[in-house]
Amino acid sequence: MVAGLLLRAWPRGLAFGPGAPSRLLSTGFDPGQYLQLSIVPTMHYQDSLPRLPIPKLEDTIRRYLSAQKPLLDDGQFRKTEQLCKSFENGIGKELHKQLVAQDKQNKHTSYISGPWFDMYLTARDPIVLNFNPFMSFNPDPKSEYNDQLTRATNMTVSAVRFLKTLRADLLEPEVFHLNPAKSDTDTFKRLIRFVPSSLSWYGAYLVNAYPLDMSQYFRLFNSTRLPKPSRDELFTDDKARHLLVLRKGHFYVFDVLDQDGNIVSASEIQAHLKYILSDSSLAPEFPLSYLTSENRDIWAELRQKLVSGGNEETLRKVDSAVFCLCLDDFPIKDLVHLSHNMLHGDGTNRWFDKSFNLIIAKDGTAAIHFEHAWGDGVAVLRFFNEVFKDSTQAPAITPWSQPANTDSSVAVQKLNFKLNDALKTGITAAKEKFDATMKTLTIDYIQFQRGGKEFLKKQKLSPDSVAQLAFQMALLQQYGQTVATYESCSTAAFKHGRTETIRPASIFTKRCSEAFVREPSKHSAGELQQMIAKCSTYHNQLTKEAAMGQGFDRHLFALRYLGAAKGIDLPELYLDPAYRQINHNILSTSTLSSPAVNIGGFAPVVPDGFGIAYAVHDNWIGCNVSAYQGRNAHEFLRCVEKALEGMFDALEGKAIKS
Repeated sequence: MVAGLLLRAWPRGLAFGPGAPSRLLSTGFDPGQYLQLSIVPTMHYQDSLPRLPIPKLEDTIRRYLSAQKPLLDDGQFRKTEQLCKSFENGIGKELHKQLVAQDKQNKHTSYISGPWFDMYLTARDPIVLNFNPFMSFNPDPKSEYNDQLTRATNMTVSAVRFLKTLRADLLEPEVFHLNPAKSDTDTFKRLIRFVPSSLSWYGAYLVNAYPLDMSQYFRLFNSTRLPKPSRDELFTDDKARHLLVLRKGHFYVFDVLDQDGNIVSASEIQAHLKYILSDSSLAPEFPLSYLTSENRDIWAELRQKLVSGGNEETLRKVDSAVFCLCLDDFPIKDLVHLSHNMLHGDGTNRWFDKSFNLIIAKDGTAAIHFEHAWGDGVAVLRFFNEVFKDSTQAPAITPWSQPANTDSSVAVQKLNFKLNDALKTGITAAKEKFDATMKTLTIDYIQFQRGGKEFLKKQKLSPDSVAQLAFQMALLQQYGQTVATYESCSTAAFKHGRTETIRPASIFTKRCSEAFVREPSKHSAGELQQMIAKCSTYHNQLTKEAAMGQGFDRHLFALRYLGAAKGIDLPELYLDPAYRQINHNILSTSTLSSPAVNIGGFAPVVPDGFGIAYAVHDNWIGCNVSAYQGRNAHEFLRCVEKALEGMFDALEGKAIKS
């Protein structure tokens, strides 16, 4: 049902004419300041969203054991089964009861929201590579608009228009439409806006529309993750009106909103960016940005030194900026270079703590790099899609527009930091660690051109299940193993939902992978087709369960978190090597699909793992894989390609080559 909502783009238009919002149409109101004028208020459905369910404990244990089955031998499985029984009838039962009681007292949120924020914010590993992903934009269809200054101006204006639209409650609510002909209509919108917020979700549900949680959206802007000892903090200052721009490791700020909250003219923004691009200063000897790539406790200590060294006001400007625009001084060579640059770069020209960095290379290649603690892909992708659509369909300037005749040397402030020897030493150490880590990361990419969604749907198969099956086959081919696999799934259909895990490795994928990899000639094309179909059916079931909050990962995580908070000794279930192994996700995967996205990516979540970003398009499949030394991303992708070829052969009734 709502399983497909994870990362999907919906077409949206402006809502003018009868029924357009009257709440802001006052004297001097300028519709050009906004992306949309939704007649349904942005947060109209938020109060009535359903609550994220806590699964039954017996269902969680059953699902957990099903996911363990392909990873363990018989002896290991029996031991894990025993531990599960003891947990379900003992301490697990008690913790579950307490979790349900606690959830009943916190109806304003979800049972996973607090623990999930804590999980991110207490992590002490550097956030670059370990947490922050990227998504890159397709080029502007009009090639001359890909000029760096033109695109940076247009995307900045569109991003600030999104901010204004969101804060004015004029952004279309995020809704997953199962029957858009009924629900994505002006008639329905004119009706639903009069339904009280406490009931509005039910009105949408009646026409097969599922509003999504939008509680994370406010953190898109003016927000930064601040390093603190033991646990970081999320900071937001929505009164700030300035943009932060990074170029060659230098920091600049200028206002993009005036004192009345109106967007500064596009020609002025263009003039200020042109001024920054013309700054011929050499890169700083000690680029401060490296500190945001450090271990969080080390960075927290160094930040305290920055504050006490007279940099508090300057740091405040960085933290409170609307967002961070990074202007890179080189073009992008290819997709692998693009991935490295947008995922980590050289460490000098990003502020990794910012809620997002909008990165624009010399040739206009653009991407969003985002910090993950504050929110998930759904909020970022909505912003991403709207900025792409607005900046390409209603650009604020053309390549021939003249910048405003303004004194940018007054309007643009270049930030200077006072650095003592301890800070300089800290920056040097951070740079050395950063450079050493980046040398170990490899990235590779394939486009499988033989077919995609259209072909697979004709075969009555889930396109996602086929991609996931290819990863299982590839790992078996390359390493002879079936391993813990993680696929992210949004639970944004629920109030304060975050994500749930789909566990794509199953007894069905293991059986099918072994047939294709080890003994293809023993099976007819028809038998192989049946195996693929079984994998698809089971994967669909797992996906639907996860999207409905019925996975096992978040529930077990919340029970463990609650036990720790109550000072209870860690239950044996969590000490089981099998539990540790299933959470050591060698295959970490995430899919997204949108006409605005060129490619996305992230690093492996474990040292011996793969980070797999993929998308199944109408007629091709794209796959972007990262790995550290000891794993071979290039070879893994060759095996993925071979697996897809084998499956497509079988689906076309051809004999499979060994």
